[in-house]
Amino acid sequence: QVQLVESGGGSVQAGGSLKLSCVVSRWIPKACMGWFRQALGKEREGVASLGGDGTTRYADSVKGRFTISRDDAKNALYLQMNSLKPEDTAMYYCAANPFWTYGAICSYTRPGDFGYWGQGTQVTVS
Repeated sequence: QVQLVESGGGSVQAGGSLKLSCVVSRWIPKACMGWFRQALGKEREGVASLGGDGTTRYADSVKGRFTISRDDAKNALYLQMNSLKPEDTAMYYCAANPFWTYGAICSYTRPGDFGYWGQGTQVTVS
């Protein structure tokens, strides 16, 4: 069983920064990993993804402000969020697709590919 635990959320003023972390209980170094978010009353949306080959993809709404990265030695996935806006307020979830293989698409636009999800960490921007 793969468990994901997010941390690093909190309250911040507009223009500020936060770094989210996601620790995975059983790290798969070449897994496809992603960050998603869900604002109150809205549908979940993809934010960013990181393939096992290092390919990154970002939603247009966060491009240039957010950076997804991983540290295999720490079994961790990160999301550095800069220039935060009130519309970034949401519960943020990390997710893993451990069955990703080279040549396959790893994208936040395909949430159904991610079989393991964390419980989320709240980000509030005022």
